[in-house]
Amino acid sequence: MELEIGVNKSTLFNVNPCSKIVSYTHTESPYIVCGLFDIFLGTLSAVTVCGNLLVIIAIIYFKQLHTPTNGLILSLAVVDLLVGALVFPLTMEFSLSSCLYQESLFCKVRSGFDISLSTCSVLHLCCIAVDRYYAVCQPLTYKSKINGGIIGVMVLVSWGGPGVVAIGLVGLNRVKCVHNCFFAIFLGKVLLILITFYLPLIIMLCIYLKIFLVAQKQAHSIQNSTSSGARVTKTERKATRTLAIVMGVFLVCWLPSFLCTTIFSFSNVAQPGVLVEILNWLALSNSMLNPFIYAFFYSWFRSAFRMIITGKIISGDFTDSKLL
Repeated sequence: MELEIGVNKSTLFNVNPCSKIVSYTHTESPYIVCGLFDIFLGTLSAVTVCGNLLVIIAIIYFKQLHTPTNGLILSLAVVDLLVGALVFPLTMEFSLSSCLYQESLFCKVRSGFDISLSTCSVLHLCCIAVDRYYAVCQPLTYKSKINGGIIGVMVLVSWGGPGVVAIGLVGLNRVKCVHNCFFAIFLGKVLLILITFYLPLIIMLCIYLKIFLVAQKQAHSIQNSTSSGARVTKTERKATRTLAIVMGVFLVCWLPSFLCTTIFSFSNVAQPGVLVEILNWLALSNSMLNPFIYAFFYSWFRSAFRMIITGKIISGDFTDSKLL
């Protein structure tokens, strides 16, 4: 059943849809508001691309950063760079335009990139959580269990999983329903939400909770064997802060969008297009924040970024430089 918008379609596609939406708030200059909105989103896209590009160059250029763990961060940066370079511009072009009112080819392309790359990013975060689990909870066997081959498998799964999801969505969209399609559509939505968000979220929560408990246990063990507890207290605060940033930013960015999708999937109420797009942008912003969380937190990445931004790597060969 086609959703009735309540506006004349010929008028709709002759007027900037952003202006129509903004005009509902009784703004006298909707085009100015839309222009500022485009500038803001364009800035987010540029920051996402530049931030992840810095991560990619740093890991590829400096030999000190050639580690299995950084291989995951490199792959994640590639995903997030594609989100900034492809999903952000497509969303800017179509979020507040025809994609709110019709299912065109461009809208499907945008949705495909959005779902597949965002899912790829989430799966990379899960793999990084697994890597951190072995590094903190099983440090003696970490190098033997997390090697280049295992990292390669993680990267393949993180890229291949979203590809399977995208193919499944294409197949689901091609199915022509004649009678009762509720269960087919409902099941498809539920499986998509479970695979792309809730399952990875549960895995990450369990892993980081385990890491936090082990880190606290290790800190107390160190405190019992030393006369000074200041260093231990600092370690506990640092571990708590790091895990809070990782999970907090992930939840703040992604949870509202998927909660909204879940709630409306279980109801017969049409999803409010503007709210959905705002929450979608909030989720996409996680790709912009990932470089800050997983790279800027480490001092050797900050040193690498300074050398890249200042152009120092152009003046000579610094691939073997010791990054502090």
